[in-house]
Amino acid sequence: MTRQIAQQCHRLVVKIGTSSLILPSGKVNLQTIDRLAYALAALANTGHEVVLVTSGAIGVGMATRHLTKRPASIPEQQALAAVGQSELMRLYGQRFGDYGAAIGQLLLTHDVFDYPVSKQHVLDTISALLRGGVIPVINENDSVAVDEMDHRTTFGDNDQLSALVATQIDADLLVVLSDIDGLYERDPRTHPDAQLIPELSHLSARVKAGASGAGSRFGTGGMVTKLAAAQTMLQAGKEMVLCSGADPRVVLQVVAGAAVGTWFKQEEDQ
Repeated sequence: MTRQIAQQCHRLVVKIGTSSLILPSGKVNLQTIDRLAYALAALANTGHEVVLVTSGAIGVGMATRHLTKRPASIPEQQALAAVGQSELMRLYGQRFGDYGAAIGQLLLTHDVFDYPVSKQHVLDTISALLRGGVIPVINENDSVAVDEMDHRTTFGDNDQLSALVATQIDADLLVVLSDIDGLYERDPRTHPDAQLIPELSHLSARVKAGASGAGSRFGTGGMVTKLAAAQTMLQAGKEMVLCSGADPRVVLQVVAGAAVGTWFKQEEDQ
C-alpha cells in the first residue's frame, strides 16, 4: 500500500536510540550521526519542521571515558550522562553545521510536562526554534532525572519522551529509528522466518505479548517501549513509523512514502 504521508507531513519528530548511535565496540558511530544530520538538514531545507529526540548521553559518556561496562550506581550514571551529553551535542553541532542546519538543545524531565506553566514554556520554546528554522534536539536530562516518592522526573525511556513531544507539538508523524527493521510477528533474532508487519492500526494483546522489553548494554529501550509510543500516537490520532536506524537517511524514504519499517496508523474510513 502506498503511504501518503509525503503530501501531509509538515512537522515530524525523529527519535534515535542509543543502539544506533553506539557501535558494538562501544565507540561512537560517527557515520550514523553524519547521516542523521544530513537527512534532517535536507528535510529542514525543503520546508519541513523537524524535531530530533536523541538518546545516547550515557553511551557517549562511556565511549568518552573508555568504559565497557555501564556503572551500577545512579551518581556514576548521571556523571557519565553529563560528560556524554556535552560530547554528543558537540558532534551534532559539528555535523548539522556541515549541512547548514542550526540546532538548539532542550534537556527535559517529566515534571516539566506535569505542570501547565513549565509545559507551556517548553512548547513555546520549541515553537520559537521551529519558526526560526532551528532544529530542536531533545533528550531527557539524565544528570538530574530520578524518581523519588511523588516527584516524578524520569520518562523511563526516550521512546515515551518522543511520543509525548510529538503529541504535544501536534506533529504529523513520529519516526522511531531502532536496531530492528520494524515490528515482526515473532522475534526475528530467534525465528529467522519471522515476517515483518508492514502496517498496524491497533495493538492487540497478542502483539503486545510478543514484544520483548530488553535493551542493549548501552541503552534502556526495547520493543515494549516502542509499542507504548505507538499506542500514544494512535490514541492521539497520529502516525508513527518504526524502522531501522542503521542508516538514518531512511527518514527521507519514510517522508517520501516508501514502504519501509512498520507504519502505525489509524484505519482509514471506508
